[in-house]
Amino acid sequence: MSQAEEPGGERALHQVLRDPGYGKLLLLAALLGVPVSLVAFGFLALEHAVQHWLWTELPRHWGWSRTPWWWPLPLLAVAGSVVAGVVARLPGRGGHVPAHGTVGEPASAAALPGVVLAGLVSLSFGAVLGPEAPLLAIGGGLALLAARARRRDGAPGLDAVVSATGGAAAISTVFGNPLIAVVLILEAAGLGGPRLIALVLPCLLASGIGALVVTGFRDWSGLDTGTLALPSVPPAGTLGTGDFLWGVLLAAAIACGVVAATRGGRGTAAWTLRRPAPRTVLCALAVGVLLAAYALCTGRSPEEAALSGQAALADLAARPGAWPVPVLAWLLLFKGLAWTVSLGALRGGAVFPALTLGSALTTICADLPGFGVTSGLAVGLAVAGAAVTRLPVTAAILATLLLGPDAPGQMPLVIVASVVAFVVGELLRSRRRSRGTPAEPPADAAPARGSPPVG
Repeated sequence: MSQAEEPGGERALHQVLRDPGYGKLLLLAALLGVPVSLVAFGFLALEHAVQHWLWTELPRHWGWSRTPWWWPLPLLAVAGSVVAGVVARLPGRGGHVPAHGTVGEPASAAALPGVVLAGLVSLSFGAVLGPEAPLLAIGGGLALLAARARRRDGAPGLDAVVSATGGAAAISTVFGNPLIAVVLILEAAGLGGPRLIALVLPCLLASGIGALVVTGFRDWSGLDTGTLALPSVPPAGTLGTGDFLWGVLLAAAIACGVVAATRGGRGTAAWTLRRPAPRTVLCALAVGVLLAAYALCTGRSPEEAALSGQAALADLAARPGAWPVPVLAWLLLFKGLAWTVSLGALRGGAVFPALTLGSALTTICADLPGFGVTSGLAVGLAVAGAAVTRLPVTAAILATLLLGPDAPGQMPLVIVASVVAFVVGELLRSRRRSRGTPAEPPADAAPARGSPPVG
């Protein structure tokens, strides 16, 4: 078939691939993958080291065998003060407000210091948030900065691709797999046809090279970045009718909880931004009080309810029996409320705490007739991810990769639960819009051109 006889979409794709400018874009993507991934690795390694020192080493140095119940209070007071100062005085207001979605604007050159400072302090000092949003902003901002340094003319379409490429390279460092980064960018962009392929290739190239560089650098340096992973999960049985029935009900329940939390976070964000200096500090202190309350009610470390929840999620998957139902219930209550406040007042990502909370709820329900621990874990991971990101394909793939060898047997349940959570969440949000409540974030938190809001 001649080029003239080829379907329009295929012909357009061939024209894109033959364009010398697109070849240069692929080369730029490959080159950007190295420095962006190293910067992301440095951010994660520093955040992990500061977090470990504050929450583990410092209490031990002062004579406590474990973190005391009141420990979050001074740390969150410091975090709130720093974030309030960044929001009030530095360009960019410390970056994307997590209550407004998963994907935000890439940070400008002037805003990068504030994004790094607000994200680092929030994540290290106990905010119930994950690192994915700052990494996307930093990666996209660095990529745009590098690209614009090489050319003077503005090209909005190219800027969107370069920004997505940098974001993919950065985010692959925390998810531990470049595939997740690429799927997240693609699903958020909502493109199709030749435009989809044109965006896929540079993102895939940059995230793959970035993951390779980070793997080698991690082995060489011995530094730990706290990559999201589940080293061990309970053995899975055969899926039955009960798994699907309970999975669907839990998917709807988790979606309702996530939508309620994000609405609360947006309300907190609107309230905080009117007077950022005092109100950000008050919100951070409220998070500290909630974490201290968890420690008082359970007799366990407040660190379990603080931070992104990666360590708690890994321990919950490996040793579900070590988490009694009352402890999980208190975790849902206090970490859930702390997450809601953090979404609106501090800086970080919404995804990691959602995965922990969703898995905690499904673990509580693991003894329901016909349900199981591994099925519950699969549902909790997939549903929470789909509800909070509004990206069901990304959530299903992430849950599948985290489950490891047991993933193929759980795949039907993961897919069904992701779809149910996505549909229920969107229906709830559409009811909000039909009542006249603004559905979009304010202009300062709007996502990058070419990527719709996903939170």
